[in-house]
Amino acid sequence: MISAVVFDMDGVLIDTEPVWERVRRDYVAGAGGRWLPDAQQRLMGMSTPEWAGYLDADLGVGRGADRVADEVIDAMAARYRAELPLIPGATEVVRDLAGRFPLALASSSPRRLIEQVLATAGLTDAFRATLSTEECAAGKPDPEVYQVAARLLGVPPQRCLAVEDSSNGLRSAAAAGLVVVAVPHPGYPPAADALAGATLVVDRLDELTVDRVLALADEMR
Repeated sequence: MISAVVFDMDGVLIDTEPVWERVRRDYVAGAGGRWLPDAQQRLMGMSTPEWAGYLDADLGVGRGADRVADEVIDAMAARYRAELPLIPGATEVVRDLAGRFPLALASSSPRRLIEQVLATAGLTDAFRATLSTEECAAGKPDPEVYQVAARLLGVPPQRCLAVEDSSNGLRSAAAAGLVVVAVPHPGYPPAADALAGATLVVDRLDELTVDRVLALADEMR
């Protein structure tokens, strides 16, 4: 039933949602824009062109989406170089599962940040395929990024396990037909309808062992 695993990155392998929020908030404020109460929830899962356009037009930055993307990504890269906020156990979980399943990464982060994170964490070789939503027609909750990730692995989506944390990420993986494991971020809990699409919900990433994945596959037979 499960022949491959596809990880999200932000909020699953690295605790960057608070970093993204702070960097974007500061950027919007510095540009004279206005941060809206639901901005962070709306931004989670958006591709780079989508969130850059949202900051520029909806939040009043007014610098042009391309410039917004470049400047925010530069600020994020600087934060990662200073300190990479790995989720506890993330490296071990990835290595453990990579020893049993082919892995892919399906992230809303831009390619430049994906490559930097994996290199800094020493996990580049653990993934057979990596994909950014900036390389897709639309970001999460659109299913394309997960559909393409499964295709790159050569495994049907229904035989892939997705590991996600956000509402839009959970919706994306479920819509693509993957078996979904939710690892909710306590500071950014997913919506109830998105969580309902998960087959398994775990409190911590390090609960997701090879044995747990194999047991889940058995339970689904």
